[in-house]
Amino acid sequence: MKASNPSEFKQAWPHAPPHQLSKSGIYMVTSGTYAKQHFFNTHEKLKAIQDGLFKYAAQFGWIIEAWAVFSNHYHFVARSPAPNEAETVNLSEFLNRFHANSAKWLNEQDSTHERKVWHNFCETRLTHQTSYLARLNYVHQNPVKHGLTPVANQYPYCSAGKFESNAKPATIKTIYSFKTNRIKVVDEYEPVWFPK
Repeated sequence: MKASNPSEFKQAWPHAPPHQLSKSGIYMVTSGTYAKQHFFNTHEKLKAIQDGLFKYAAQFGWIIEAWAVFSNHYHFVARSPAPNEAETVNLSEFLNRFHANSAKWLNEQDSTHERKVWHNFCETRLTHQTSYLARLNYVHQNPVKHGLTPVANQYPYCSAGKFESNAKPATIKTIYSFKTNRIKVVDEYEPVWFPK
């Protein structure tokens, strides 16, 4: 099922530049704010960026399987549109549209016009199941990695809670068992958190 926002998210979970945008498949994407600034520093802004990510993913036919959104960066794992569809791989266009519109929205909120918000993105095409499952776990657990919460499902702007609500216990146990300490991910950020 294609989800337009996290509240509609229901996924059947399976047991750096240069950009690789010419092939369909499953990708992990990371993008950060310009100079790693904490632009998304309220719950309203974090929710807006999360909702925007799902909105533009749906518009371009991408299915997000795991995500984590923070004050100065985000990660997601997503499946591209099927190879036989007209726009097979449009990741760059999807992210450019998402970044342009989210930056415009944020600058309107902050009354700061023409401010640069995003600083590029990097993606990895996942071609091995072990790599794919490890990165799903990495993204689900990212709030814990950054010290924002002791349990990932307590962080409202990531996929861990939805994953645990929708997947079978055996699937959750399997994905959470994959080691993440040997995968290479651009993640040199120190996000901040604003508990309610």
